[in-house]
Amino acid sequence: MTEVPVPAPTPTGVDAVDRVLDLVAGLADRPLAEHAGVLEAAHADLRAALDTPPGSAPNAAP
Repeated sequence: MTEVPVPAPTPTGVDAVDRVLDLVAGLADRPLAEHAGVLEAAHADLRAALDTPPGSAPNAAP
C-alpha cells in the first residue's frame, strides 16, 4: 500500500483548535498504543474550546 502524504493542517486562527490540529497531525509519528490517548485529549480540548465564550482563554491543557 502506498502512503499518501497528509498536508499540514490549515490554521483556523483559534489557538486552542490549532494546537489540537497540530497534535492530531503528529499521530503518524507516534506508536499506535498512544493514538487513543491523544484522540481523547484532542476531544477534551476541542470541547473546552467550544464551551469557552469567544475572546476568553479555554481551560485546556497546553
